[in-house]
Amino acid sequence: MKILMVFTSHDILGKTGRKTGFWLEEGAAPYYVFRDAGVELTLASPKGGQPPVDPKSDLPENQTLPMARFKQDPAAQRVFATTEKLSDMRSENFDAVFYPGGHGPMWDLVDNTDSISLIESFYNSGKPVAAVCHAPAVLHRVTYKGAPIVKGKRVTGFANNEEEEVQLTDVVPFLVEDELKRLGGLYEKAPNWQSFAITDGRLITGQNPASSTAGAQALVELLAKQSTAGSNAA
Repeated sequence: MKILMVFTSHDILGKTGRKTGFWLEEGAAPYYVFRDAGVELTLASPKGGQPPVDPKSDLPENQTLPMARFKQDPAAQRVFATTEKLSDMRSENFDAVFYPGGHGPMWDLVDNTDSISLIESFYNSGKPVAAVCHAPAVLHRVTYKGAPIVKGKRVTGFANNEEEEVQLTDVVPFLVEDELKRLGGLYEKAPNWQSFAITDGRLITGQNPASSTAGAQALVELLAKQSTAGSNAA
């Protein structure tokens, strides 16, 4: 089982001058879900190398067990520090793709042609696509059979109310919840900051940082089902 994780390379929060990047929990938690399941992992980002970590995600109040594990794991840190270039990635080399969130993807992945083409290639090949928190925003220009990939699909992503709580409603290019709805997605959400992930066919989305473990687990489960179905068909 081979999964590609795609991270942001963007580290500036809009016009605020503050730093952003990927949310550490959303990288660390799925990484260990996948590793512990025996997945062969490849990490990529638009620029390659070390993706920026949102400094807020590493504040004392945001610490989690996967983050603690990551900080004691030099091998994992080296993997994160040496991501491949997104432009070199091809869907035929993997079974699925997973996008961690954080605010960074809102600037360098939502309109990234390499990312859009890659997601479409995965999906058109019958392979799962997963994204959590702000990362479902990367789907906003992705199409399938001439329509938005999320149209008619049950989806979730960072909620408007959550964006309001972190006071970035007027900073982000668009609101994830509003955009998913505009594209025809059947948006659902749980109470703020609660774990919530949805699997609809080959599309998996998670609402917020707390949903990153559930989203990754859902992807492993879906791949296992696909593998079993393929074996039975053979």
